[in-house]
Amino acid sequence: MKHVLVIEDNEINQELIKRRLEKRGFKVDIASDGESGLKLVQEIMPDLILLDISLPRMDGLEVVKTLKANPQLSRIPVIALTAHAMEGDRQKALQAGFDEYESKPVKIDQLLTKMEKLAA
Repeated sequence: MKHVLVIEDNEINQELIKRRLEKRGFKVDIASDGESGLKLVQEIMPDLILLDISLPRMDGLEVVKTLKANPQLSRIPVIALTAHAMEGDRQKALQAGFDEYESKPVKIDQLLTKMEKLAA
């Protein structure tokens, strides 16, 4: 079973993503801000991280840069989940260190395809 950490501050989005992934056999943990997300990554060592860009306390760009700078955590694939869908936002996220990018509202089948590709 794949273990996914969702770092997302919106409770509705947290619940929606968690339910949909668990229904497909994933183990899902949730963090509500960037700082607690970073701590949780080190505790649980997930197979994949879904990371919102706009977060309280530490935004997703800062979180992914911190993750990718740590040799023990840098191998974990990170997908940006974001409402930032303007031209250039995807490129900005990929340059910051995200492995993939998914705009909100999340299309679960599209997200699962990206997750499978990265976790393979």
